[in-house]
Amino acid sequence: MGHITGPLQAVVFDFDYTLADSSSGAIDSFRYAFRRLGLPAVSDDEIRDTIGLSLADAFRQLVDPRHWTDAGQFALHFRHRADQVVAARTVLYASVPHVLQVLCSRGLRLAIVSNKYRYRVRSILRREAIADRFEVVTGSEDVEEPKPDPRGLLLTLGTMGCLPAEALYVGDSVVDAETARRAGVAFAAVLSGVTPVTAFRDFEPRVIIRDLGELPDVLHG
Repeated sequence: MGHITGPLQAVVFDFDYTLADSSSGAIDSFRYAFRRLGLPAVSDDEIRDTIGLSLADAFRQLVDPRHWTDAGQFALHFRHRADQVVAARTVLYASVPHVLQVLCSRGLRLAIVSNKYRYRVRSILRREAIADRFEVVTGSEDVEEPKPDPRGLLLTLGTMGCLPAEALYVGDSVVDAETARRAGVAFAAVLSGVTPVTAFRDFEPRVIIRDLGELPDVLHG
């Protein structure tokens, strides 16, 4: 499992599959949008594999290229349905409140950088009574390009007054790993999503953990 040492000041988290599982609401929203557009249905597993991508990238992954021009309409339908169902169906991972409490007690500053909309992330954080743990939440409406473009992560660190060398980015996907690499930030891979451990091999994560509950231990070494 390894340990992370050094002048760590901030821990920045991805959201989907890292802090919470929003797949039920996402699947519902994808199916709604596909029905509205008259597109062929896709499987639940195919949809789960896109969670964490931008809506445009997810859409392109799921449909034939001849339908890519429908991406704008897809996004409108998806957002309409997601505003109704995603927050209510998102389940925070059980270890998260304790992990956040421990990290804050050690003086670490916490933030979130997600391809999800910031307002949707914040609504879930408020519901779970953990919103005050995070100094900054950066979502898709705050950046011109989604992850793996590193500017959202760099913007977040800049707002916090932290250097990339002083931060750790925690995520579940190769998109998160590539974001960290482009930003020059150490990466911790958590296997709570759908990405297999072998997919992280080329990114040389600082640590790989099975569950977020292991994070305090690897930061303690």
